[in-house]
Amino acid sequence: MLYLLRRFVLLIVTVIFVSFITFGVFQILPGDPVLTMLGTEADPAQIENLRSELGLDLPLYVQYFDWITGLFTGDLGNSIRFSMPVMDLMLDRLPVTLSLAAITLFIVCAVSLPLGMFAARRQNKLSDLTLSTATQIGMAIPSFWLGMMLIIYVAMNVDFFRISGYIPWSTSVTGAFSTLLLPAITIAIPQIAINFRYVRTAILEQIRLDYVRTIRSKGIVERIVMYKHVLKNALIPILTVFGLISAEVMAGTIIVEQVFSIPGVGQLLVTAINNRDFPLVQGIVMYITIAVVSINFIIDILYSIIDPRIRIR
Repeated sequence: MLYLLRRFVLLIVTVIFVSFITFGVFQILPGDPVLTMLGTEADPAQIENLRSELGLDLPLYVQYFDWITGLFTGDLGNSIRFSMPVMDLMLDRLPVTLSLAAITLFIVCAVSLPLGMFAARRQNKLSDLTLSTATQIGMAIPSFWLGMMLIIYVAMNVDFFRISGYIPWSTSVTGAFSTLLLPAITIAIPQIAINFRYVRTAILEQIRLDYVRTIRSKGIVERIVMYKHVLKNALIPILTVFGLISAEVMAGTIIVEQVFSIPGVGQLLVTAINNRDFPLVQGIVMYITIAVVSINFIIDILYSIIDPRIRIR
């Protein structure tokens, strides 16, 4: 319990620290949100009234306190571009991004884990060299190029897939899956390549240890040796990498959402940046921060479950 409490306190401290940096950076950026809303030809009285209404005439420490309080209460202010609460905009787009991330992570785990174990068991053989070469290529492929190739050669030739847009799950489960599968594959392929190599390395390190030879000498089936013993002991480094991949997927769907015209948080962030919508950009940056530290917190919990010695240390 003390271990989890320490990790949770670290999570809160990290969020507050990043919020302080985020708020400070947006204060020194050029541009005035009030002039963005009213235009440069606006009446000075209107400018002052709106500045007072938005609280921009208050001292910076008061503005920060109000904003960080709103972060924990769900009130991040109003979007300049959309004239709507930032939280409402994010909650409207968040299910799309979370669905895309969930499908992506499932594909990464379902493909990279068995392939990594297979390659480790067949070290330096043709199948291992082929997979290692393929993953090198996979890591080098830019996501935007891969997305465009999938649109041209897959989506335009297979009726199941949609080229762009998004169908909500509530409207059609099949339709939602057809709009998210290709973007998920686009994001997943480089991550599969990365995770494959770490899984392969972690499994190889365990296979070379004495306890594996002892278990094999007892005549235990190889499948049980690999999945019950080797994989269990290799999970700590694998989980570490998978946590980093999960954080990157949660925060890194911006390019792919643009390529496939998916109305997620990433596309919303691009719109906010183009319109200098500082409150919305701040809100999305904090969403990314909370997503990343939350994933790290979950990974820490899994560490303590897999290896109880970590809680003691």
